[in-house]
Amino acid sequence: MIKNNYLFTSESVSEGHPDKVCDRISDMVVDLYLSKDPVSRVACETLTTTNKVILAGETRGPKINRDDLINKVRDCIKDIGYDQEGFSWKTANIETHLHEQSSDIAMGVDSKDNKDEGAGDQGIMFGYACTETEDLMPAPIHFSHKILRLMAKDRKNGTLKGIEPDSKSQVTMLYEKNIPIKVTSVVISTQHSKELNQDKVRELIMPYIQKSIPEKYLEELKSKEIYINPTGQFIIGGPDGDTGLTGRKIIVDTYGGAAPHGGGAFSGKDPTKVDRSAAYAARYLAKNIVSAGASEKCLIQLAYAIGVSKPLSIYVQLAEGDENKVEKIKKLINENFDLSPRGIREMLKLNNPIYQITAAYGHFGRKPSNKGEFSWEKTDRSDLFKM
Repeated sequence: MIKNNYLFTSESVSEGHPDKVCDRISDMVVDLYLSKDPVSRVACETLTTTNKVILAGETRGPKINRDDLINKVRDCIKDIGYDQEGFSWKTANIETHLHEQSSDIAMGVDSKDNKDEGAGDQGIMFGYACTETEDLMPAPIHFSHKILRLMAKDRKNGTLKGIEPDSKSQVTMLYEKNIPIKVTSVVISTQHSKELNQDKVRELIMPYIQKSIPEKYLEELKSKEIYINPTGQFIIGGPDGDTGLTGRKIIVDTYGGAAPHGGGAFSGKDPTKVDRSAAYAARYLAKNIVSAGASEKCLIQLAYAIGVSKPLSIYVQLAEGDENKVEKIKKLINENFDLSPRGIREMLKLNNPIYQITAAYGHFGRKPSNKGEFSWEKTDRSDLFKM
């Protein structure tokens, strides 16, 4: 941002949003193949509409029984919480049109001597980190995710009754001297049962704002600036209300618009695709740099060409006043990190079935697990960047 004082808004969508249903199913397919063969190749797209799911894409790896795959799609829908007349895990018509990966693509990205594996496509990927929150994420997207994540948790455990899976949130914050000072508005739209009126929906949802956003940011927020289901009732939702597609929520998946996005989606892609793996590596670098105290903000760009193993360029941008550190940081990256597709996968242990959980509430700002999920969120290399 060039301006020092401004309003900035980010949105999130729940796991029941039609596009996120698709992301979840596509990442389930990735996990299914990787669980059987860690060098599987997958590029899976999913479409959902009223009581229908269609899978299409390319794979290379073990044979997956069609009925087993369809049952796992139903498991995804069930876990999200859809058993409605217009979209149900029990009755949805599920089609799969997955087929073998193109031999031309395979030829370009397969390793020649077990070392020189090329990138699966050309493209640019960005990673970002900042000190606005403890997870080193921009505040508006961090709080937007948290609201919906807590709502989903209580909906599934039965605490939040009458609220259905499809929800969206939006948080606007005032920045002064590039620092978030206060929340100026919150928007939450959530699907609900026909038994709830809008006053009851508001009563149920309001506490999640207080649970998700620190009080210091809410002190001046007026009730009239909290919009809950501003269009009125929201009973018909999910894929019954709107068609969903894999990869349509890439800004929700990343930094809420606070940093650039290279354009490629993540979900449905195995980790040989640099759209996914290099974006994770860029976040890993940026987070370790900021965690080290080298700068309050860090933006990393990596560029790749199909069939070429090393990145064509590495770009580093730090907060104003830290420009003199950029060349040293680039040197440290070049000397200490293998950013080839294979190097990234080995560094972050990406050849594991760890992707379903990434499909909702952001790929970044999450807690690494002992199962290997969100390994790119670790700050285990921050000492390298201490200056």
